[in-house]
Amino acid sequence: MPDHYPGRSFSSIAAVGFGLTAYGVGVERGYITREQAIGRTLATLRFFHDAPQNDSEDDAAGYHGFFYHFLDMHTGKREGHWTELSSVDTTLLLGGVLFAESYYDRDTPQEREIRRLADAIYRRVDWPWMQPRKPLISMGWTPGGKFIPADWKGYDEGMLIYVLALGSPTHPVSAGAWKAWTATNERSWGTFEGRTFLNFAPLFGHQYSQTWIDFRGIRDAWSREHGLDYFENSRRATCSQRDYAIANPGHWTGYGKDIWGLTASNGPGNFVVKSSAGERRFYGYTARGAGLDHIVDDGTIAPTAAAGSIAFAPKIVVPALMAMKRRYGQWIYDRYGFVDAFDPSFHLKTPLRTGRLVPGVGWVDTEQLGIDQGPILLMIENWRSDFVWKVMKRNPYIRKGLQRAGFTGGWLARPVPVP
Repeated sequence: MPDHYPGRSFSSIAAVGFGLTAYGVGVERGYITREQAIGRTLATLRFFHDAPQNDSEDDAAGYHGFFYHFLDMHTGKREGHWTELSSVDTTLLLGGVLFAESYYDRDTPQEREIRRLADAIYRRVDWPWMQPRKPLISMGWTPGGKFIPADWKGYDEGMLIYVLALGSPTHPVSAGAWKAWTATNERSWGTFEGRTFLNFAPLFGHQYSQTWIDFRGIRDAWSREHGLDYFENSRRATCSQRDYAIANPGHWTGYGKDIWGLTASNGPGNFVVKSSAGERRFYGYTARGAGLDHIVDDGTIAPTAAAGSIAFAPKIVVPALMAMKRRYGQWIYDRYGFVDAFDPSFHLKTPLRTGRLVPGVGWVDTEQLGIDQGPILLMIENWRSDFVWKVMKRNPYIRKGLQRAGFTGGWLARPVPVP
């Protein structure tokens, strides 16, 4: 899967994970046949199973079972020296790999091969190797710079990393890793826009892990102590973003009860605009968000921020998506759905790296990003039918990882569902 479309792109391994899962949605909804999904899934899994794994700068797709964040679309190898062997993007890829393992459950040669390849890809990941500062897991590694000095610590998209690392039957991390990851949660626990929750400002941090795992009714030690599950926490985070848009402290154009949503996305570019009202700074691709300890807001709305949270808060998300399409649809909605982002506050006539300026409307993107389209599609389906969540509840590695992290109750206390 390309990182973005249209235009020349490298491949995002995280987008591949969302894409592998999207094929299952396509089958269930009749967009493609099961045979088409099997063919595409097999092609993908065969590549990742057989792609070279070594410590070279240029002649590998990965190392120790992990994969580079971005791969060349033609060679399948590392896109460039600037891209890292990524623990989180490998994890998002594995979300799709494990979905395939559990979804394609029929006794046919092709579906048996899918299960075999998926299992091998997951079992090969050497999670303890990615722990230079145990019990935490590093954000990544490069052949030149070696391990990235930052670790996954505190509530963020790293939740799924630890679940999969704890669930590994071959190279698991110690149970203390989950406790270490949650050790700094108190710093982000507090009240924002009148709601008390565990803060992570960009909404993708709430969405990515929960695309594959249903956290309703299951709790670890931290969430039991605070009287809510992580699903409810994300519902509050979503509602707080809407409340922030209604308050609109930055006085951005268009913000309101039905036009809202900040997350990592494209933007108009790095510009400073001065006017009689003061100075305003705009950004290109960055992690926008609004929360207790982090506000990055330049007027850029990303439809995936709301749409990827539809399962958490459909009563406010559905009207938002309808309003965005109704008000801006002719510029921000095409055959592939919403473009990545738009900014009604940006009107500077200047060369742009991405997107275009629409007179009287503002900046609108011309690209879709795989890691933003993925949560839109998959969380809509979770809202409609629990489909992805139901499939993943059958996966023994997901269950084991959650249980080793200390999660109890809810669906974890019930037998594995029969497909």
